[in-house]
Amino acid sequence: MQQQTKRLITISMLSAVSFILMFIKFPIPFLPPYLTLDFSDIPALLATFSLGPIAGIIVLFIKNLLNFLFNIGDPVGPIANFLAGASFILTAFYVIKHKSTIKTQVVGFSIATIVMTIVLSILNYFVLLPLYGMIMNLSNVVENIKIVVVSGVIPFNIIKGIIISLIFILLFKRLKHILPK
Repeated sequence: MQQQTKRLITISMLSAVSFILMFIKFPIPFLPPYLTLDFSDIPALLATFSLGPIAGIIVLFIKNLLNFLFNIGDPVGPIANFLAGASFILTAFYVIKHKSTIKTQVVGFSIATIVMTIVLSILNYFVLLPLYGMIMNLSNVVENIKIVVVSGVIPFNIIKGIIISLIFILLFKRLKHILPK
């Protein structure tokens, strides 16, 4: 019972930190300004590697549910953020889970970055950007969808994956001993 309570509190705290980190975001130069980088996936990664992949998914879900409730006018952003985070943390976890050395972390996060980029490119091309263009009444998004994916979505997700990976590797090394096993 005590273990369950500790787990629930850890997931709740990491979800809250993740939600707060969503507000600290910035655009990446030379990319579309609506593609902003934040560090809110790091608490989900911490939950994943300390409590398991379900905990990481729960942190992502809570963060994006709260984000949706605060920004009800944009339902596509939280969905895209959840799918990006889920594809990234699950891939990284399943590649790294048995042997967490620096080498396996680099390989795992490289594969996770590639998977996230492919998943988001396909989803943006076929679902998310057309839906966003329809909701926001932006026909130019749909007309230029290939350009948006190739010159915006792909480089953004590669840069995001690299930055999130580096920060997590440095942070996890220092927090590993205080996080639940």
